Amino acid sequence: MKLGLEGQVALVTGGSRGIGAAIALEFARQGCDVALTCRGRLADAQAVAARVEALGRRALAVQTDVADLAAAEGTVGRVVNELGRLDILVCNAGITWDGVIWKMTEEQWDAVIDTNLKGYFTYNRAAAQVFKEQRRGKIVNVSSINGMRGKFAQSNYAAAKGGNIALTKTLARELGKFDVNVNAVAPGLVMTELAANMPQEFLNKAMNETVLGRIATAEEVAYVVVFLCSEFARHITGEVIKIDGGQYI
Repeated sequence: MKLGLEGQVALVTGGSRGIGAAIALEFARQGCDVALTCRGRLADAQAVAARVEALGRRALAVQTDVADLAAAEGTVGRVVNELGRLDILVCNAGITWDGVIWKMTEEQWDAVIDTNLKGYFTYNRAAAQVFKEQRRGKIVNVSSINGMRGKFAQSNYAAAKGGNIALTKTLARELGKFDVNVNAVAPGLVMTELAANMPQEFLNKAMNETVLGRIATAEEVAYVVVFLCSEFARHITGEVIKIDGGQYI
C-alpha cells in the first residue's frame, strides 16, 4: 500500500540494523530518499544505504554521535544540502546497559541517557529548525513500553524512554502551529539481532506477556512509524502508539 510519501526525504538515527534499518528500508519502498546515522557500525549503515539505493532511492549514511548537538545540526544540514530537503525525522538510536540501581555506575547511567534521551533532544532540536522554517514536517520518536511501565534493572533505559514520551508530547504542543506532527511509538520486545541472542527463557517470558503470543518483527514497527509520517495520519500528533502485541495490557 502506497502512503503518498514519494519524493520525500527521511532521516533515521540508529539506522544500521534492527528497527532502524527496517524503518529506513520501508521509507525507501514508499518512495523516500533516506539518510541514516550510526555510531560504530559504518559498514552496516552503508549496507543498508546500498539496499535503499537498490530500491531506486538516494541514500546517505553518516557516522556520528547522536548526543553531540553540533554534530546533529551538521548532519541535518548535510541531509538538506545533499538530498535537497528534509521532511521526516525518526529518532531511533538507542542502547541498553542494564543493572539494578544499587549496582548501576554513573558511566552506565550517563551512557544510556546520552544516547537514548539527549540524542533525541539533539535531533528533534536540529530538525525543528528546518520544519519550523518550512512550516511542515513529521517527527517520530521510538520509545518503549518500558518507558511507560518501568522494567527491573533498567532504570536508566526506562527513564530515557519515559523522557522520550514527555519530549514528544511537549514538542507536539510547540510545533503544532507550524504544521509539524510529533508522535512516538512504544514497542515491546522486538525480534532483532540483539533479541535473537537473548536466553530463550527471557524470550518465552516476553511472549507469554503478550496476548498475541509472539514477539514483534522490526518490520511491524516500521509499518507504524511510516504510517505516522504519511498524510493518512495528518491529524495525529502528541500520541504514543504501543506496538507490543498486548504486552502492556
